[in-house]
Amino acid sequence: MRTHDAMRRRLLACAALALPALRAAAAPAAPRVVTDALDVAYVAAGPEHGHPVVLVHDFGYDIHSFERVVPLLARAGLRVLVPWMRGHGGTVFRAAAAPRSAQPAALGRDLIDFIDALHLPEAVFAGFGWGAHAVRAAAVVRPTRCVGLVLAGIERIDADGPFERYLFRSNVGQRALRVDPRGVARTLWQRLSPAAPIDAALFARAAPSFDNPDFGAILTHAWAFRHAGAAPDPAYAPLERKFALPPPAVATIALDAPAPHAFAAAVLDLVRGGAWRT
Repeated sequence: MRTHDAMRRRLLACAALALPALRAAAAPAAPRVVTDALDVAYVAAGPEHGHPVVLVHDFGYDIHSFERVVPLLARAGLRVLVPWMRGHGGTVFRAAAAPRSAQPAALGRDLIDFIDALHLPEAVFAGFGWGAHAVRAAAVVRPTRCVGLVLAGIERIDADGPFERYLFRSNVGQRALRVDPRGVARTLWQRLSPAAPIDAALFARAAPSFDNPDFGAILTHAWAFRHAGAAPDPAYAPLERKFALPPPAVATIALDAPAPHAFAAAVLDLVRGGAWRT
């Protein structure tokens, strides 16, 4: 009960510090592609003829998490593509009535649809946290489109403690996600690196991404689908059945954490050793 009260005070404090109703734009000007479900904002670097790699951020983070990785890969001659995930930044749903689902089939389909929209037949996919979960899901959705996978910190998706239950299942937690998503994201950053201070400049660059109107709904459904039996989006039912089968054989490198140089080196290893068809 004492833990519950402490969490309630923390989240109420976040809500009390809510930003004004008129916030900055969710993301800076960026190229966009349209898929069946989403209008996806992304950034790109490196030569257009380079082997493509897709970097996928965690929920509660954004593309700025890769700002030290992208130059390393671009200088190595790769085409680096970094989309904002659904519920983050300038990536928005095309249909107002579409369920705000974050089930594996939806996340994996997003990434395959993203490279489809860019007319890329295959790519190396690399992600951390829920981004790693999405990357692994993409290989289930279309294994032949994935040259290799880098999965960093994927154990984050298994977090199911009092804080997560309070944030995603209580009225106060849901209110905090609606009223002050930046404050919630800051709490998540601190919880994941309790021994180190938050990089204030990096957080300031990422913070507008959490103003996306679907931020709270996506984080909530991701956790609730995995841990609390949340209903799936029926549109993904045929794909979801694939997740009951043995995982496909795709070259994979697992990392404990997304340290920039180790992350970039893992991507380069898969690019250089991958069986590219194109």
